[in-house]
Amino acid sequence: MRYHQDVPRILIVEDEVHLAQGLLFNLEAEGHTAKAVENGEAALVSLREDVFDVIVLDVMLPGISGFEVAERLRAERNFTPILMLTARSRPEDVLKGFASGADDYLPKPFDLGILLARVGGLLRRTEWSRQAVKPVAAAAPTAAENVAAATAAPRSHEVFEFEGRRLDFDTLELTAPAGKIQLTLMEASLLRYFIAHRNQNVSRKEILEDVWGLKEDTDTRAIDNFIVRLRRYIEDAPGTPKYLITVRGVGYRFLPE
Repeated sequence: MRYHQDVPRILIVEDEVHLAQGLLFNLEAEGHTAKAVENGEAALVSLREDVFDVIVLDVMLPGISGFEVAERLRAERNFTPILMLTARSRPEDVLKGFASGADDYLPKPFDLGILLARVGGLLRRTEWSRQAVKPVAAAAPTAAENVAAATAAPRSHEVFEFEGRRLDFDTLELTAPAGKIQLTLMEASLLRYFIAHRNQNVSRKEILEDVWGLKEDTDTRAIDNFIVRLRRYIEDAPGTPKYLITVRGVGYRFLPE
């Protein structure tokens, strides 16, 4: 049950009591309704019983980790935006968070103003998505934004179609011959990048830097997990792709036609 449909609800999953209480205080001072739980199991129970607009999710939790919480939620088709808090900002950890279904990340320790801005960005995405499915005279603004910055402004309704596939960046839905797929914000951002650079070679390093803002040295092969997932969505035969192909020694190329 929601307290008020116009008041954003934030779920904080954080086992450091002082930090959780501080976040509760500041989020409520921003006009939100917030609830805090101390572990992943309690988070899953809360999310099955209630509706939230954003989840602030710590990775290091007693019991199941934040990664597993995110994975379970996405498996249950709960696509509530997730801001993941990581004790370390290693690119490998960030990519693991994105792979599990997180929409944004913030390394600890963090500046409170930045966290509030990131939450605000995810709330705007949620609101734009809701507007996109309402029957309105004017086209709704897009929900796809740069996740790392979380500051993108709404744009006109965006749809990209190719070979019987339809990508709607407002609702974050991909319609393919096999049916409809609900994309995470990160998946949509990666597809948007490939569309913007279609028919061009794109390196793994460029994806890490331009899509996720990761400039540190890392094993760029970690990006391959995301490519495998996108191929399952858009390819007729993911094992022999014809739209999202690998360019040996370089990276990838998106060939929609």
